[in-house]
Amino acid sequence: MIGRIREFFGKHIATTAGAGAGDAIRLATAALLVEVMLTDGTMNAAETARIPELLRQRFGLAPQEAEELVELARQEVAEATSLYQFTALVNQHFSVEDKYALVSNLWQVAYADGAIDKYEESLIRQVAELIYLPHSRYIHARNQARDATG
Repeated sequence: MIGRIREFFGKHIATTAGAGAGDAIRLATAALLVEVMLTDGTMNAAETARIPELLRQRFGLAPQEAEELVELARQEVAEATSLYQFTALVNQHFSVEDKYALVSNLWQVAYADGAIDKYEESLIRQVAELIYLPHSRYIHARNQARDATG
C-alpha cells in the first residue's frame, strides 16, 4: 500500500508540486472527502464526481491524477482506524482559512446528492472539532454550501 502511494506521488504529484508533507496533505484531504461520501452508506454519482473536481481545484491536479488520488484515498480510508491520522496532518499544515476551505469542501460533497444525511453532518462536525475550526466558521461553511446547491 505505501509503495503504491509513493509511486503515485513520485510519478504524478512530486514533479509539479513538490514532495514531502504536501503529498500526505493531499491524501489526507482526499481521504476526508471520501469519508463523507461513504459515511451515509450510499455511493451517489454526484458525490463521486464532486470529489475529483474539488481536488483538481484545490491542488491543481490533472483529471487522471485526481481520479488516482481518490482511489488511493479510498484504500487509505478502508485501512484507517480513526480520523486522527488525517486530521493531525490538517492541524500541522493548514491555516485557519485552509481548514475552513476543507470543511466547506466536505459540505459540498455532502450536499452534492441534494440531501444531508445525519451521519454526514455528524462526521463533518467531528472533523471541524478535531481541526479546531470555530463553530461559527463551521456553520458558515455549511450555509454557504447549502446556498450554493439551492
